[in-house]
Amino acid sequence: MTAPASQFEAYGPVADDLPRVDELLDSLRDVEFPWLREMLGAVLGGGGKRLRPALTLLAGRLGRYDLDLLVPMAASVELLHTATLVHDDVIDQAEERRGRPTAAAQFNNGPSVMLGDYMFAHAAHFVAQTGNLRVVRNFAETLRVMARGELSQDLAAYEYSPDVRRYLDRIHGKTASLFATAAEGGAIVCGAPEPLVEPVRRFGEQLGMAFQVVDDVLDFSATAEELGKPVGSDLLAGTLTLPALLYLDRYPDDNPIRRAFSGVRRRANLQRAINEIRESGLLEESLETAQRFAEQAAVALEPLPGGEPRETFESLTEYVLTRRN
Repeated sequence: MTAPASQFEAYGPVADDLPRVDELLDSLRDVEFPWLREMLGAVLGGGGKRLRPALTLLAGRLGRYDLDLLVPMAASVELLHTATLVHDDVIDQAEERRGRPTAAAQFNNGPSVMLGDYMFAHAAHFVAQTGNLRVVRNFAETLRVMARGELSQDLAAYEYSPDVRRYLDRIHGKTASLFATAAEGGAIVCGAPEPLVEPVRRFGEQLGMAFQVVDDVLDFSATAEELGKPVGSDLLAGTLTLPALLYLDRYPDDNPIRRAFSGVRRRANLQRAINEIRESGLLEESLETAQRFAEQAAVALEPLPGGEPRETFESLTEYVLTRRN
């Protein structure tokens, strides 16, 4: 089902065109095998913010706005993002995402891994439809960086490391790199002036960093209904995000995360940590980090001309900081 344009009002001049991205994604369900059609429907029918495709279309406004090129580019970044979520849910043994059963919960791990691979392949097919070798190369490099970021996270599950720099490097790889590619790709395929390409890429990168830090705060501060998954699910899966890292730093003695990661009453200790983080001031401190990334995103926009695309980019920084899911 294609989302109504009204859902995308925050995206200003491209709101009415985002349903075309959904239509292209929906076309993947037109397959011969009923089981694959059912699986694709399950993972593509859950909606989503479509922030990454919106960045692509908005960046396209800086050049010759050509939806025949922009829609495949936008669909490729959204499909790449969704495929990584399918694989994440297998690794984390997650049962819910956005309030719906995950593919892994519905169809088991093996088929879900293959589904993610199928989506990765189609994401590459979509980006190739732009016919632009530069964005294809960027897409390939982004996929490499994202895979490295995911490996870094998954191989470090339940590994104690209080290194914030390592965390920032990880979220750059798994999230910010795709935001950067989404924005940069839209500018490139539409022939935006070259002096604007790097600023819009930098904007996407910094916005992506802010987005992920906020996401990691919401994992503690939002309700399960808002999240569509259990509160503290990242920490329960063994992933240290910024609030947990600050908690480890401020309370090094008798810390329940350290005990849980050493295998002592893991579930009970992690639940205690989640409760204590929620009641602390560490979530507000983490949001200050997100605010700094958002400010850097705004600075990156300075070379862009005035007008609706720039104004919408600026408003997105506020949206990212204030969202609840």
